[in-house]
Amino acid sequence: MAAGQPYGQGARVWIPDCVHVWRAAEITKGYEEGDSILHLRLEDGSTLIYPLGSQLPPLCNPECLSGKDDLVALSHLHEPAVLHSLRVRFLEANAIYTYCGIILVAINPYKPLPIYEDEVIYAYSGREMGDMDPHIFALAEEAYRQMVRFGRNQSLIISGESGAGKTASAKYAMRYFTTVGGGLGDSSMEEKVLASCPLMEAFGNAKTTRNDNSSRFGKYIEIGFSHARVMGATIKTYLLEKSRVTFQAKAERNYHIFYQLCASAALPELQGLHLRGAETFYYTQQGRCSTSTDDASDLDSTRHAFSLLGVPEADQLELFAILAAILHLGNVAIRGRDRHGDGCFVEPNSEALGLFCALLGIEEVQVTRWLCHRKLVTAGETYMKQLSRQQALDCRDALAKHMYGQVFRWMTSRVNRALRSPEGHHTSIGILDIYGFEMFDINSFEQFCINYANEKLQQLFNLHVFKLEQEEYVAEEIPWVFIDFCDNQPCIELIEGRLGVLDLLNEECKMPQGSDGSWAQKLYQIHLGSSHFQKPKRPTDAFIVCHFAGKVEYQCDGFVEKNRDTIPEELVGLLRASKKSVLLTELFLEDGDGPTSRRSSGSRSGRPSRRSIPGTQKSKKSISSQFKSSLHRLMETLGSTTPHYVHCIKPNDSKLPFVFDSRRAVEQLRACGVLETIRISAAGYPSRWTYQEFFERYKALLSREELVGDDAKQSCSLALERLLQDPSVYRCGKSKVFFRAGQVAFLEELRCRRLRAACTLLQRHLRGWLARRRFGRLRAAALCLQRHTRGMLARRLAAELRRSRAAVVLQKNVRMVLARRSYLRVCRAALTIQAFSRGMFARRLYCQMVQHQKAVVLQAAVRGWLARRHYSRLRRAVLYLQCCYRRARARRELQRLRAEARSVEHYKQLHKGMEIKVMQLQRRLDEQAQEKQRLAEQLSALNAAHAEEVQRLREEMRWLREDAAHDAQVQRLQERLAELERHSAESHLAQEVEELRQRLAEVEAVKLHLGEERDALIQRTLEQSQDLEEQHQRAARESRGLQQELEEERARYQSLVQDYARLEQGYENLRDEVAFHRQSTLRRSPSSESFLGSESSYMSSMSTAPSRDGSVLQAEGLEECWQPPPEVPQPPHPMEDPVPNAAVGQDRFEKAYLLLLGQLNAVTEELARTREELGRSKASAEHEERKPLDFLKRRNIAEMLGLGRSPEKAAGDDLKHAYDAVQVANKLLVSQLQEEKQHHEEEVEGLHLDIRSLKQLSQQQAALIQDLQRHQGQEGLQHHVVRLKEENWELSQKLEKQERTTLKLQKQLRAYMKQIQEFTSMKKEPTTPGQEPATSLMVPSPPGPPQAMLAWRLEDEGRIIKAIITDYRLQSSPGAMPELPAYVLFLCIRHADHCCDEPRAHSLLDAAINAIKRVMKKHSDDFDVVALWLANTCRLLNCLRQYGRDESCHQGNTAHQNEHCLHNLDPQGPCHSLGALAVQLYQQLVRTAEKRLKPMIVAAMLESETIQGLSSSCPPTHRRSSAPPAHTLPELLQQLGSFHRTLEHYGLSPAVGHQLLRQLLFLISGTTLNYLLLRKDACSWSRGIQLRYNISQVEQWLRAQGLQQSGAREMLEPLIQAAQLLQVKKATEEDAGAICSLCTVLTPQQVVKILRAYTPTAGLEERVSPAFISSVENRLQEQQAEGPSQLLVDTSHFFPVHLPFIPSPLHLDELCIPSSVDLAFLVRL
Repeated sequence: MAAGQPYGQGARVWIPDCVHVWRAAEITKGYEEGDSILHLRLEDGSTLIYPLGSQLPPLCNPECLSGKDDLVALSHLHEPAVLHSLRVRFLEANAIYTYCGIILVAINPYKPLPIYEDEVIYAYSGREMGDMDPHIFALAEEAYRQMVRFGRNQSLIISGESGAGKTASAKYAMRYFTTVGGGLGDSSMEEKVLASCPLMEAFGNAKTTRNDNSSRFGKYIEIGFSHARVMGATIKTYLLEKSRVTFQAKAERNYHIFYQLCASAALPELQGLHLRGAETFYYTQQGRCSTSTDDASDLDSTRHAFSLLGVPEADQLELFAILAAILHLGNVAIRGRDRHGDGCFVEPNSEALGLFCALLGIEEVQVTRWLCHRKLVTAGETYMKQLSRQQALDCRDALAKHMYGQVFRWMTSRVNRALRSPEGHHTSIGILDIYGFEMFDINSFEQFCINYANEKLQQLFNLHVFKLEQEEYVAEEIPWVFIDFCDNQPCIELIEGRLGVLDLLNEECKMPQGSDGSWAQKLYQIHLGSSHFQKPKRPTDAFIVCHFAGKVEYQCDGFVEKNRDTIPEELVGLLRASKKSVLLTELFLEDGDGPTSRRSSGSRSGRPSRRSIPGTQKSKKSISSQFKSSLHRLMETLGSTTPHYVHCIKPNDSKLPFVFDSRRAVEQLRACGVLETIRISAAGYPSRWTYQEFFERYKALLSREELVGDDAKQSCSLALERLLQDPSVYRCGKSKVFFRAGQVAFLEELRCRRLRAACTLLQRHLRGWLARRRFGRLRAAALCLQRHTRGMLARRLAAELRRSRAAVVLQKNVRMVLARRSYLRVCRAALTIQAFSRGMFARRLYCQMVQHQKAVVLQAAVRGWLARRHYSRLRRAVLYLQCCYRRARARRELQRLRAEARSVEHYKQLHKGMEIKVMQLQRRLDEQAQEKQRLAEQLSALNAAHAEEVQRLREEMRWLREDAAHDAQVQRLQERLAELERHSAESHLAQEVEELRQRLAEVEAVKLHLGEERDALIQRTLEQSQDLEEQHQRAARESRGLQQELEEERARYQSLVQDYARLEQGYENLRDEVAFHRQSTLRRSPSSESFLGSESSYMSSMSTAPSRDGSVLQAEGLEECWQPPPEVPQPPHPMEDPVPNAAVGQDRFEKAYLLLLGQLNAVTEELARTREELGRSKASAEHEERKPLDFLKRRNIAEMLGLGRSPEKAAGDDLKHAYDAVQVANKLLVSQLQEEKQHHEEEVEGLHLDIRSLKQLSQQQAALIQDLQRHQGQEGLQHHVVRLKEENWELSQKLEKQERTTLKLQKQLRAYMKQIQEFTSMKKEPTTPGQEPATSLMVPSPPGPPQAMLAWRLEDEGRIIKAIITDYRLQSSPGAMPELPAYVLFLCIRHADHCCDEPRAHSLLDAAINAIKRVMKKHSDDFDVVALWLANTCRLLNCLRQYGRDESCHQGNTAHQNEHCLHNLDPQGPCHSLGALAVQLYQQLVRTAEKRLKPMIVAAMLESETIQGLSSSCPPTHRRSSAPPAHTLPELLQQLGSFHRTLEHYGLSPAVGHQLLRQLLFLISGTTLNYLLLRKDACSWSRGIQLRYNISQVEQWLRAQGLQQSGAREMLEPLIQAAQLLQVKKATEEDAGAICSLCTVLTPQQVVKILRAYTPTAGLEERVSPAFISSVENRLQEQQAEGPSQLLVDTSHFFPVHLPFIPSPLHLDELCIPSSVDLAFLVRL
């Protein structure tokens, strides 16, 4: 391939531009070797002659590669291609993330985007990095997966300029790690890790001109993991900008915490800090910046974060006191003694200084002395030196900066202490949020340290990129040459090497006379010959360092002083000796740098007059040395991890959303290393495709011989030898083919030519065939038209002649009529004009006279009003002066009283001997003073309220008087005007005017009356029509609202059922655990098992109560359950004599029972006290939640029950009776719990009845409206509808009252029935205790037909449950019905009902429900088992309804079936329990099906290629693999068919199957749509066709299964519309309207996201313009103004399930029970 071939005619190149940096142009004349110019045509159509230099301009990439998600995948890798791709993705696709090799480039959108929800996190979790669009979550998932897979520590290095979004990216990454790596149970550690973010931002972030939340420090957050779960975290900080505490530039702010405290100064706990607005403090008002943030709410977030991290409230208040003291310190005013500045002093009685000393507990005199003086120690003496005013101010600011630095350091240590895990961690992921490269107009010490850190990071980055490139080439066995990259080691040596910049700076700081100028001269002498060091041309103390990102000039002024970081030792000593604040002492004792230097912090130019003794100064590391050592440790940490890079780019300096400034972007790309990555990649083989990808993409370029073989690698090698003659431009590896830069673009051009030629050939033949067919049709049509046209022309001529004659006659008559009408109209108009003109002149004269008279009256009134206002102003001014004078006298009196108070305090100090008595008296006086102050405040509040009320009444009186005066004046004016009118009426002119006025008024009145009648009729018609429409709409809205309320109520009920199931699951787990612990301490007996069950249930309920919302209510409910129940008799021991020992046994039973209840109540009270202690201590919540359970586990059962007494106090039989009593108590608790549950279910049923009644009323109302519209007129319709609505409302109120009364009576009736049954059982049991089992259980078979029941005894309950539930297997019982267990249970219930034994029936039902739950817990992932028991639960529920007391359910029964109805048992409670169980089973069925479907959905719906050849239309990306999908669409449909067949096999209702299918198709549609929205490569025309075809296959499957009417197809509608959106045309306004009418289910955000991500087919389509997308977005927002705004579909949403009532056609006496089911112990009656 010749060198000039890529620069032929039509090729596009990039040329430099002063505005856009690079500009695209098209070559109009091909380049030949040796040409010195290029003929170009720009995008605006203008031509340009571009002179060529040493190299040709860079080429543009093909259109198909524009906007790729990985910049390394571009064919031409250079700066303009990178900039163009980022601009296209950012502006057209609104994609803020882009890969560049191992770097994730993130552009700040300055606008919140819906791409960070939890659904997005779950979508990226578990996916490969190339499977989804670029995202910070994708990079975080890559780091997390590598850590889990390889066990190696990872790190995320986030860099960028201020305002580029580094802090936000770090927070999103932390949120991803805590969400994905969160614990299964308690999530307190995840909450603590996230709570550290607002805390660090409050103390370390501030508003700057570039960013409203700029991090003014660097931080490295290391999140520890153990077994892929978050265990803790550690935060390391670097180079806090302490100078911001004392100085802020214009439009900037101090740290956020100061403004938060000032905004919350009115809080009661902060009033003692004496804070005011931020504008009143010197340290917070220098920037004079206003912000829109809510600082008060931010302080609440900060305090909440402190609480989560375990910082007590007292420590928080002490910390706030120190911060407030810093603010007050800034307001301390220091004055100079003379003009020369030799001395200074603090203003006497300084309020700020007093507050500073009071808050910190130090002496004001000492602070005043050491602010203005400095102690100097010489060889033989120590003396004081006065400081100048500037030196004192510098001393004050140095103290403030040091205090804030210690506060920040303490806060960081407390955060690390809270986040530290006691168990430690195995692996970790670090997040480095570091400042980017900085280059300002004036650069100082801070910028030098920041750029030094970036040099070290860039070196680490270069080595890592080179290592990855080398590993790729070695893995593919490709010969490679050493790639020369820009090594910045010389620059680093210049900074940190021996005699480097930092070394010389530290040496200069050690010199007593060291200064910035001498240090600069040393730099010039040593490093002026270095290639990375330059001296500026201006004669200033500055130097230039050539960094990797460019040259930066640093001003030497302030380097030495900032590096020393000296602070006044005397003032620090005062703070360290403070006795008031323990935290303040802790801050300065924790100073790891040792005591501070004694050097004065004077001005930069000032030097001390004498040298201090060297021995008195203790060693302290300089700031540069500390930063250098911490930076080396950071590099070692990062070197031991696998780094992942995120670079944030600031698109513009104006913070405008989605505005891209190319100049600013290029500056940041050059400074961050992105272009260096591009250069390293371009030096080798940047384009890398697998052989299968290359074969699929360029199959059109292969010859027949190359397509014969099955080996893709051999075919690709042969094709490349023919297409690319130069073997150096590509390399064939083991699994990939590598291309040099520009070769993919050349292959794309060849492919485009081949496809265009094939299209031309097809078009030629197709157009010829169409033209011939069209010509034949046109010829036949022409002959037919000629025949008909000639006949039509003849008939038209005859008709024309007749019309001409008639027209002449009509014209003659019409012209005559028109002429006469015109003459009459002119006459009437002339008369009318004359009449109106005369009236107008008369009225004008009259108006002038009236206005003159009114002006005179108004002048008189205004002048009087002005005089009164002047008098009132003078009066108010006099009153104001009196108030000011009295206030001044009161202030002087207050100062005198304060002076007396200070003298009393001095007197108290002199008499320390009476301290105790004084303290007692003082405390008593304080209490009296507080009481007096409280009463005074109440009195003042009452006086103020009374004064305000009096003032308000006075104002109202004044206003009334003014209104009365104004009314009198108006009345006088009206009387005068009437008198003038009477005088003017006497003249002749007034009479004519009046006559004309009356005549005109009559005409206008008639006209107005007619117009009003017409308007009234029109208005009445419109109102009636609008009322009808509003009534229709209101009725429709009410019906929709009722339907929605029904669905919401059903969803809430099912969520309650789900929560109940979760609580029951916890109950089962804890019961098993407690039973396991009991086995080691006590051997069970049949009677003790019941006690252990009740005890474990009690402990499980108590242990789970504090861990959920409403824990106090649950605990109180449990305490109520443990109240002593009514006396329930128990059968005596079988070995005892029933007659003589009955009374003795009963007495023993009562004693043991009361003793046991007393012990249980004691345990309950002890648990309640423990729970209250848990509520008080939030910091140790996790440890304390397990305390009650551990307490109960450690206790012995005998100790808890009080049975560990001596044998003399407890008889042997007492223990057995105690256990029996516990069993009775357990059953009572269960019955009470069931009653509460039944009460709740009755309330829910009542709500359902209300909803149904309201729905029926709305339907009746709509029917009445329709009848009225048909049969009544429009005038009486509205009145009739209003009357009917009032009647409906009254009827609905009466119905609700009756329903509530009915429910209340039913509840009372059930309670009375239960009491009667208990009373009857108590009567019967003492008489024949030995015969009770036989008489109550063994019912003899009555003569006659079968009664359809199974006789059983209470002892057989466990065997029944074991036979038909626990051990039941449908496969092991051939010929058995799937619903056999439900029928057997119902037959047993019928026997209990026949025996009037309702407790036995309830016991069997409860045991069956618990057994089913245990089976579900064991087989929760088995779809067949869950479906089996869902079918049996529904069948048992339907049997209870079919044979219950509800007459509406008996309509489908036969007469024989009605004979088997229940007579004694109330099925309402069991129906509710079974309904809740059925809902749980249905939800478990959905979850089981979703587990099987989720791994198949994306692969089957999006990735499987059911239409061959479509995948080659879109080139594969650089990262995504070309492996075939793991699942196909037939597999997905086969799985759905398996679910459907299983439901049909087990006899589930078709309605339930339809609801399940609807839920599963919603999951398929939502998951597919979510991944479509998150994958840009999937948004193309070919993928839309593929997706629509897959959806049609699903629809065809629905039709084949007969499920087209199930409502499941509607769940696919969003996916259908998304597929159609990918296929429609997207160019004109008509297309925009069509898209808006098409996408009725998709949200506007989803439509816009798909349009922005749409990838056009290369050479066949154009990119969707931003103007078109904006037009569609505006139309959709207008169309769906109140619709949902989410981007992703919530696939975890559960639709409310409705279980229909389907009666059983089977007669109960015809039920066949196979012999394989072990039920021989039951007797068939």
